Amino acid sequence: MSETADEIKQRLKKLNAQATQAKMDLHDLSEELPTGWENILAVAQRCHDAHAALMAARQAAAAKESVS
Repeated sequence: MSETADEIKQRLKKLNAQATQAKMDLHDLSEELPTGWENILAVAQRCHDAHAALMAARQAAAAKESVS
């Protein structure tokens, strides 16, 4: 079943919030270094994954919009 425009907007809003939070977590970690250095890879991976999901969803939304 295809998502409605409102569902797409809600999903993008949720992914954007997750990506923003991951970015802030990475920023906070960088400010606290060297404390917590062990978490760099995990936090960076979570940030990368969140932004990758957001970009993929934006591309899918744009593709769907161009077809409609």
